[in-house]
Parts: sequence; structure tokens; C-alpha cells
Amino acid sequence: MARKSKSETEAAAAEAAWHATPEGRRQTQREFERAIKRGDVLRSRASTIPLTDTKLLAALVEKAKANATKPISIRLPVADLERAKQIAERGGIGYQTVLKRAIRAGLRKVS
Repeated sequence: MARKSKSETEAAAAEAAWHATPEGRRQTQREFERAIKRGDVLRSRASTIPLTDTKLLAALVEKAKANATKPISIRLPVADLERAKQIAERGGIGYQTVLKRAIRAGLRKVS
């Protein structure tokens, strides 16, 4: 196999870096979702995974989104944060877990 030139290696690294950006990930997600809708999602001949229905793939993407997390910044009253930390200490869990559970419970309540 021929060795890649420095410019080819730099170009590949730049492309990989772009795909790692939020814009690159969004573009990849949009292309993947379009391919699912068109039915263009193919599997490799070497893959042992059977072909999957596009509706099932879309459902799996939604399930992955439900379990995915995204870091955010939020301002909370100090008293609420201290209360969450006290609850976490009693339960032997992290305070961020307490806050996530409280947010989920509140969202379920209002929906």
C-alpha cells in the first residue's frame, strides 16, 4: 500500500476534525436520517447484522436520543442546590443524578 502524502494526511485530519464539530455531527445526523427515509441505508457484506426495517432504525435513533445526554449550564438557587446535595448524600448518589430525576419527574407531571 502506498504511503499517503503529508497533504493527504493533513486533509484527512482536517475532515475528521470537522466531523467532530457540532456542525459536522448535525450534518452527519441529517444525512443519516435522509438515507433512512430513502431506504438507502446499506450494510456491509462483512456485517453479520441482518437488514433492519427503516422504521425500526428510526425508532432506534429516537431511543438513542432519549438516552443521550447533553451538557448544559443552568442557574439554580443556592438553597435548591444544597437541598439536592443533602438528598444525594442520604441516598448515596450524586447530586446531579438527584437533579436529573427531579427534572424528569417534573416533566412527566406537566405532560
